Amino acid sequence: MKKVLTIAGSDSCGGAGIQADLKAMSALGVYGMSVITAVTAQNTQGVFGVQEISKEIIQKQIEVIFEDIEVDAVKVGMLSSSEITEAIGEMFKKYNVKNIVIDPVMVSKSKYKLLKDEAIEALKKFISLGTLVTPNIPEAEILADMKIENEDEMIEAAKKIQRLGAKNILVKGGHREDNCTDILLLEDGRVVKFPGVRIDTINTHGTGCTLSSSIASLIAKGNSIEEAVRLGKEYITEAIRNSFPIGHGVGPVGHFVDLYKKAGMKYE
Repeated sequence: MKKVLTIAGSDSCGGAGIQADLKAMSALGVYGMSVITAVTAQNTQGVFGVQEISKEIIQKQIEVIFEDIEVDAVKVGMLSSSEITEAIGEMFKKYNVKNIVIDPVMVSKSKYKLLKDEAIEALKKFISLGTLVTPNIPEAEILADMKIENEDEMIEAAKKIQRLGAKNILVKGGHREDNCTDILLLEDGRVVKFPGVRIDTINTHGTGCTLSSSIASLIAKGNSIEEAVRLGKEYITEAIRNSFPIGHGVGPVGHFVDLYKKAGMKYE
């Protein structure tokens, strides 16, 4: 079995962060492991508090995994601070980590800042370690320092982010009103477009986390970047289609669609 590590924050309501990552990894048939960078107090209505984990404990979590287990791919999510970002970068270089998918998490759906402003420059440097970086449009605008309003500008932003050192860039188009096509800029300069499907639901908590961790899982299983993105998009689309309401806000996507159906779960 392939082993995939998620390095991200914990979501107390289970829809995003490491909880979403581990669900997606399990659904796609890999063994998921986790390094927690921060503990968030959140529910379907928003994020209400964040407690960072010390860089020493973050590094120790990474160390004990890589000293013991062969890691086939890594997904990186919430980093919170420049200190944490730099500490993880040091460990990646120490262990020559491969197949790194970076989801540059900056702001939650409820507009809570998950990355401090002072950490943006550190994140830009950290991106150089990435095999694939998966920003949504607001994140790509910050990383590329430009406004994005159409597909041509998504491609331009991807090229700017690639110049930061990352090999492949996936700019997700879900924030656009007229079109939700995702743009993949590959290491060889090719541009691949993945048309999206708008699904009428508010229950989209953890979509970015789920997509990036599913892509990391598919890369670990031997798929090319392009194929991993294609299959990952198919998985997240089905998960959104089978999302469900819990609480009073934005509910989670259906990570275990087939298992839920077998267990007799009703989507209501």
